[in-house]
Amino acid sequence: MTLPTQRSQPSSLSRLWADSLTVFWGDWLDLRVRLVQVAASGLISPLIYILAFGLGLGSTLDSVAKPTAGENYLEFILPGMVALSSMVISFGGTTFSICGDRLFTKTFEEMLLMPVHPLALHLGKMLAGIVRGMLTAGSVILVAVLVTGKIWSFLNPLFLLVLILNCAVFAGLGVLVGLNVKSLESVGIYNNFLIVPMSFLGGTFFDVATLPVALKLIVSLLPLTYTSLGLRAAAYLPIAQFPWFVIPVLLVMAIAVSAVGAYQFSHLQD
Repeated sequence: MTLPTQRSQPSSLSRLWADSLTVFWGDWLDLRVRLVQVAASGLISPLIYILAFGLGLGSTLDSVAKPTAGENYLEFILPGMVALSSMVISFGGTTFSICGDRLFTKTFEEMLLMPVHPLALHLGKMLAGIVRGMLTAGSVILVAVLVTGKIWSFLNPLFLLVLILNCAVFAGLGVLVGLNVKSLESVGIYNNFLIVPMSFLGGTFFDVATLPVALKLIVSLLPLTYTSLGLRAAAYLPIAQFPWFVIPVLLVMAIAVSAVGAYQFSHLQD
């Protein structure tokens, strides 16, 4: 007598991952036709900062002091520009994508009807935000490589790991904002009070170690601070001097916003 073949059931994690990719695929179908546009969308501001601060102000600063990482001030701010561009596009692109589905095309409700876990909905949208951020960051990395000639500094695994975690954090925040805003005008408020201050206070243009203690405590609450610190160390400093606490901090932040996002999606489904 032949026993029936037992088919192994997929584990919860593999099913969650498959559902996340399904949600991501819906965004990818729209994103893939705009790859060049997405890659270039966050390039203008970093280029302006590189020209104004790196080449303009940088020449003056280089005559006064040597930066803590990199050979000159221009090299010092380049990892910060990569962090800045990935933050802006990961957050903004994800927020506007969800707002468009909720407020204009009215396709968001259809996605909520999908028989997938709420966490998969969040992760799928977050993955799309990560891709957006990495595309734009890739453009800035290309500029950095052309300016410095240091390919491995900006393409080593540690640099890319910190960059992906940064995109995950801000794409996750973008999901939360996209789920809660009532209009596109409200997105501008979050951008003005969250993203713009973080752009200048997150260690992109200066070494946070030089700040007063009170301000240093405030800056230490910003995800971009850890990203700038990690990218700069991964690009220019020996591996022994890399601040390894950056990775678990960003990972915990990404997990935290994912948990909140899963709760939000679960609440919307009720």
